[in-house]
Amino acid sequence: MEDQVCPRCRTTKYRNPSLKLMVNVCGHSLCESCVDLLFLKGSGSCPECQVPLRRSNFRVQLFEDPVIEKEVDIRKRILRDYNKKEEDFATLEEYNDYLEEVEEIVFNLTNGINVFETNRRIDQYKKENREQILKNKMKLGKGEIELEELLEVEKQIGQERMSDLAREEAEQKRKKLKAKEALIDELMFSHGDAADILKNFQAGLDEELRNEEAARASALPKHTQFSTGIKFSGGHSYMPAMVQEEGPLFVYEPPVTEINGPTPPSWAEITAVGSGYLDHVRRPTPDESAGGFDSAVSCMRALQEAVVSLYYTNT
Repeated sequence: MEDQVCPRCRTTKYRNPSLKLMVNVCGHSLCESCVDLLFLKGSGSCPECQVPLRRSNFRVQLFEDPVIEKEVDIRKRILRDYNKKEEDFATLEEYNDYLEEVEEIVFNLTNGINVFETNRRIDQYKKENREQILKNKMKLGKGEIELEELLEVEKQIGQERMSDLAREEAEQKRKKLKAKEALIDELMFSHGDAADILKNFQAGLDEELRNEEAARASALPKHTQFSTGIKFSGGHSYMPAMVQEEGPLFVYEPPVTEINGPTPPSWAEITAVGSGYLDHVRRPTPDESAGGFDSAVSCMRALQEAVVSLYYTNT
């Protein structure tokens, strides 16, 4: 909770759970109330670094660390112009140098290192690559438009599916209500036995349910196409399982390794206390241990490879 505090009014997230921090280009955060008070007269500056600020540039802080928020904003701004792709370079090395240059620019602007020189470098790049930047922006714009169109189609398909389900539910409710009213009328005005009436009514419901299931199963499945181009259907094409006679149970037999050399130590010998095999072997880190790695495995494998086929036996 200590990080969630406004540097101007010192309001914390603990005292005000609805506290909303906002951040600007300088990377220092302010709460929404302080931002409104700061720009009550139309202009203001950051209380910490005195950098002139604009009200329109303030946005809700997404990360707890404002430095990360500042880096994200700078990275978005830089990548609008540094928008080259790997296919724009002759070799992979040139592309890697270009990516390293982008990271250096973002680092300098985020940490306030050679800001004037870095901005001059950015302006020079914009002048030299103006046509390429506009061309890549147009490509990106077309890709975003196509993606939005696909998402809109998927949204319409989802809405149609929800409408179909709602209509089916309403139809089911209407049928149930109509059948209940018919049953009540028959019980009230019929002279037959009530138990027989209920039995016939239940039999009719079961028959109607079976007919609906048969009609649903015989209907062709509707295909749904997603943005990946893959078509999915509601049906399954699984093959029926082949029933075979049960045979004998499986018995595990350890594999026999042809060493053709001195017998390497076993797992128990390597891991035994005081054996000395693991004295000079690096212990696994916590991350490696969590992944299932054990230093005894690499030691045993190295010993096996050292003695395998050490001498040849003619069999």
